[in-house]
Amino acid sequence: MQWNLSYSYLDLPEPLYRRQEPVPVTRPRLVVFNQDLCGDLGLGEWSDQDTALLAGNVSVPGGQPFSQAYAGHQYAHFTMLGDGRAVMLGEHRTQDGRLVDLQLKGSGRTPYSRSGDGRAALGPMLREYLIGEAMHALGIPSTRALAVVESGDLVLRETPLAGAVLTRVGASHLRVGTFEFAAATGEIELLRSLVDYAIDRHFPEVARAANPAAAFLDAVIGAQARLIAQWMSVGFVHGVMNTDNMAIAGQTIDYGPCAFLDTYRPGQVYSSIDLRGRYAYGNQPGIAQWNLARFAEALLPLIDPLPERAVTVAQDLVGAFAARYQQHYNARMARKLGIPGGPEAEALIVGLLGWMEESEADYAATFRTLTDTGSVPGIPEAWLEEWRSVASRGGWENAGEMAASNPVYHPRNHQVERALAAAVAGDERPFHRLLEALRSPFVARVGFEEYAFPPGPGEREPYVTFCGT
Repeated sequence: MQWNLSYSYLDLPEPLYRRQEPVPVTRPRLVVFNQDLCGDLGLGEWSDQDTALLAGNVSVPGGQPFSQAYAGHQYAHFTMLGDGRAVMLGEHRTQDGRLVDLQLKGSGRTPYSRSGDGRAALGPMLREYLIGEAMHALGIPSTRALAVVESGDLVLRETPLAGAVLTRVGASHLRVGTFEFAAATGEIELLRSLVDYAIDRHFPEVARAANPAAAFLDAVIGAQARLIAQWMSVGFVHGVMNTDNMAIAGQTIDYGPCAFLDTYRPGQVYSSIDLRGRYAYGNQPGIAQWNLARFAEALLPLIDPLPERAVTVAQDLVGAFAARYQQHYNARMARKLGIPGGPEAEALIVGLLGWMEESEADYAATFRTLTDTGSVPGIPEAWLEEWRSVASRGGWENAGEMAASNPVYHPRNHQVERALAAAVAGDERPFHRLLEALRSPFVARVGFEEYAFPPGPGEREPYVTFCGT
């Protein structure tokens, strides 16, 4: 492949990173390669040498790999962290001028590994590849994977597992926790340089604002309000919304214990370690606002030299998150119902979700059935009549709008597990078949009917996911 790498991040002060080469693996084997993403990035043709490179066995010509430092509130507890199993290959400049990070995940120990082995297992890396592609196809901003390479080595978790290295592509890997780390050093110029870098890379328009730090905070809040509304509209449960897993560019990052709703339950939790339900589906908007409050705290010295004034500005901006989120969410849900927004739409949304929770209806199937047939078995007739009346009065092109908002195929949990288990056992055909279905989620296709079905009685919850570390 043809690399066009730069290293602007290395112009920042060194406490924000450490130089680190990937640790070679024993027998690299390409498992899956993202040809669509490769073409979008303008990387050219794949070669055998690229397998070795994306396993960490061969260096990028002129490369200066490094691992990033960051902190994070993990389940509300502050911790100094960093890339414990990831190495940045560099920043690739695409032919249309975009700058994206290329990162190897599972590439061995780094200065931030603590007691970890720095490695990743094949199953979780395939999950990240699969879910990232599904989210992208659903129109939700996401990091994506360029490749998964099996390492030929075992990683020790509860049992020995096949190891793998994933190449992750993102707008950047700047997280809320990156700014928490900079603020925790107490070096205001380090924090200022990081903020200036982030503004230049992601929100250059705010550099002209009267208060760039406050405008930067406002821009990140806006990006997150849109993103979380998109998650909620498709029933996505991230599973581990620590501040180190919130990318300031507004992309979904880190697909560890993630899942999608089957039965509609606001309190649904899938992560094996989220014992108190902190990151339950219905809590995600509130957690996003909590994380943004931590982000605002990190920026306070740059918002205003007087702490009282800085806090007032930050509180006003973070406090507006809920209304901004709700506006995005209501608009997306109205499109799912094929109706114009407004109070009537909000009432219909609340009414439908209330019925779905009470009747334990399947989230995705309810919306798609409504799209395809104009009704759902068991749905209250009064609700159905009001919905039809609002759609008719609004003159909305509801059929096309609904079809483009309610997927036929999305990553059903039981199907994801089945495909991953087969791939880890050596049969990668179910994985590729599911991937093909998820890449065109809004149009029903002959031969893919099984991927539209909700789980059967033996495939329903309890469903548990794990972080993979």
